[in-house]
Parts: sequence; structure tokens; C-alpha cells
Amino acid sequence: MNVEFIHALEQIEKEKGISKKVLIEAMQEALLSAYRKNFGNDENISVNIDSQTGRIRVYATKTVVKEVKNSATEVALEQAIKSDPSIVEGDLVQVESTPERFGRIAAQTAKQVVMQRIREAEKNLIFEEFYSKENDIVTGIIQHADKKNVIVDLGRIEGIMPASEQVPNEKYLFNKRMKFYVLEVKNQSKGPSILLSRSHPSLIKRLFELEVPEIFNGVVEIKSIAREAGSRTKMAVWSHDSNVDPVGACVGQRGIRVQNVVEELNDEKIDILKWSPNPAEYISNSLSPAEVIRVEIFEDEKAARVTVPDHQLSLAIGKEGQNARLAARLTGWKIDIKSESQMRKLLEQELFAGNLFKDPAETNEEPEDSEEYEATEDTEDVDADFEEEQEE
Repeated sequence: MNVEFIHALEQIEKEKGISKKVLIEAMQEALLSAYRKNFGNDENISVNIDSQTGRIRVYATKTVVKEVKNSATEVALEQAIKSDPSIVEGDLVQVESTPERFGRIAAQTAKQVVMQRIREAEKNLIFEEFYSKENDIVTGIIQHADKKNVIVDLGRIEGIMPASEQVPNEKYLFNKRMKFYVLEVKNQSKGPSILLSRSHPSLIKRLFELEVPEIFNGVVEIKSIAREAGSRTKMAVWSHDSNVDPVGACVGQRGIRVQNVVEELNDEKIDILKWSPNPAEYISNSLSPAEVIRVEIFEDEKAARVTVPDHQLSLAIGKEGQNARLAARLTGWKIDIKSESQMRKLLEQELFAGNLFKDPAETNEEPEDSEEYEATEDTEDVDADFEEEQEE
């Protein structure tokens, strides 16, 4: 090897971000193994590559003795003092023992090491790039879709979106550009593995962060998200500035901000409501767009009984119970929805039975049309995530 080879390493350092020092150290280790493989393993040797000239030297560590019995590990005192008069018997010295045909072996080994290190470095750079984007969103292009997985081109690497993270009825057409939530990044032997999602509730949070500066800056906070991907989402927001309307900030002028998110989600409906520390007010808001007359809170059971006008009952419950189901997930409360007429009937039954002041859990008598919904694990509470990001 020569100066031109060193210049090539410096060019690799600039283009690939791999340190010249790291490459030289890796080659020295590889050349040491190559030497022992081709010339034996008896000597205590080391390999040195000059970082300026590229010259390779092999040194054997030998003990200085008066009479040499093993030339592989010993050197005569008479010979050693020629290079350094201060050397005495028993000292350890470095003696150059570079084989004549070592140059060809060195060239082959150097090429293999450099190529291997380039591949490893590129894998590590890609891993570090996408690991920093874990729990964030990226833009990708659909490359292939089957019944199980969708393969997405992310530029320098491909990501995988399994069936469990896909949105029902969403079409993943070849060459279609979409945004994805980075669920997990793993560094495997074959390279980084990137797991993507279109159904995760946090995709909603990240999309609104892109669209709403007040959320990105921390003035408006997303407290909780409940989502049935592809159909409907409820999102509770709160403002840390009394002069900023959190719902209005998310909707935007003429609805442009929320509409941009809806378009990215292929017209998935999004209900944005104001979060409140008051459970009754929060539950009432969560059932929007239905009008709520009264909310009774039962702290011990973390349950609420909601009264709505008769003509609003179906709206409060929603198609196939979706509105009430999402409200329960969003708030984390068990919600029992009743119309005014149902509530009157229930109060009459409780009054005559002497149960007027008992919790619903303490009586088994309920109107036949009673609707009750519980929170499930599908709720996405983003409060803790948001606070961590603000601290960072």
C-alpha cells in the first residue's frame, strides 16, 4: 500500500463518515490474522500501518539474550545494541520481520476490510438515523402490498407495515406517497428493521404537531386520543394559555389545519374537544356532538351516568355505539347513557324501591334500553409523552 491508498481512505472518511483511524486499526487487526494464518503463530507479532505513507511493517516482540536458542522469540544482544546501545540482556524489543510476499496478502486483506467496514458503517448510520425517528412520523412510498405486509420505500432503506398496523379498507397502491408512524426500529444482523404503522393513535398526535404550531410549541397540549382507525378519532386538547382556544387552534382558519390531517387519513372523521380537569365536564365534552343535560359521577366505580334529550340519544350513542365507545376510551370512565324519559323511569323505580340515593352498581333494576360503555386498553393517553418531550 502507498500514499494513494491513504488518500482513498481519507475520501471514504469524507463521503461515508467512517474514520480513517478506525479503518487503519481494522486493517491492522485483519493483517495480523492473515500473517498468523500464512506464516505461523509462534511469534509475538504486531502490525503497523503508517497513517501518512501507507507503508506496512510487521514487528515481532523478542527477548534480548546472549545466546539465541529460539529465533522466533529471542534476539542476540550483539544485534540488538546496534539499533539501541542502551539495551541490556532481558529487555523486550521490537524486531521488524515483514515477509517479502506480505504485500500481496496485505492488498487483498485491506480491500476486504474496507468493504466490510463500509457496509457496517452504512448500516449503523441508517440505524442511528431511523432510531432517532422512533415514535415519530416519516414519509414513504408504497413499493409492494400483499395480504400480510406492506413494503415502504423510506429512501435509504425499506420499512415494513404488518397487517395489524394497517387501516381497514385503506388502499396501499404502488408508488403512493403516505406518512407513517415509526413504531419500532431494531438493529439486526442483516441491517436495521423498521416497523411502521398507519393505525396507531400517535400518528394523529404527530400529524397535528406538524399542522398546529401551538401544539409543537407546547402552548396547546394533546391530553388523550381514542381512535378507531379508518373510521373516527376523538382527541382531547388543553391550552396552557387562557388567550388561546385549544380547539380553535387545532381546527385552524376555515378548518384548514384539521382538514389537512383528515386528507392524510383518507377522510377519517376527527372530533376535537376541550379537555377538563372536571370529570363531569370532560365526559360531557367527550360525547360531542350530542347535547348533554346532566352528568352524575360515581368516583368509587369510576363510572358516570349521563342524561341526554330523547332526540339526542342515538347521536350520543353513535352508529353501532361508536361515539359512546370512543368517549369511554378517551376519558377512561365507564359511561352509562340514558335519555330523559329513561332517566325519569329509573328515578321512579329507585324512588319506589327506596334506592334513590344509591349508586347504579347497587341496584339491578335498569330500563331495558340502557346503554353502558367502558374504557378499554385502546385509549392513547399522550399526556406523559408530551411532558417528556417538553422537558427535552
